[in-house]
Amino acid sequence: MEKTLSIIKPDGVKKKIIGSILSRFEISGFEIVNIKLIKLTKDQASSFYEMHKGKPFFENLVDFMTSGPCIPFVVEGVDSIKSVREMMGSTNPDEAASGTIRSDFADSIDSNIIHGSDSKESADREIAFFFEYLGLK
Repeated sequence: MEKTLSIIKPDGVKKKIIGSILSRFEISGFEIVNIKLIKLTKDQASSFYEMHKGKPFFENLVDFMTSGPCIPFVVEGVDSIKSVREMMGSTNPDEAASGTIRSDFADSIDSNIIHGSDSKESADREIAFFFEYLGLK
């Protein structure tokens, strides 16, 4: 079994689609093994997205991720990293396949509802960030 991290971003929380998103994971056979509601500080968001520091979108991303509460959660299942990314759809909802989370719920590339780890290394780091470093156990 593989674990990955997903985050329902502030726009998803604000739209009140938390249950709709989480049920897609459960219906797809994944188990949600840890979940928490949190409002990130600027320092926490900057640390989480540190790999994007210096890129033109970094400050807007940090502002967006601190604009309201978000829901990080750990998903466990077979080939979960790849499968979750397929379920989410393209970062740009206009390019996301029909029936994906972003196609169905996201408004723009900047407000795209959900995050998912892109590799085993990222998943390990991101899970540790939220559920060990921030102490959200």
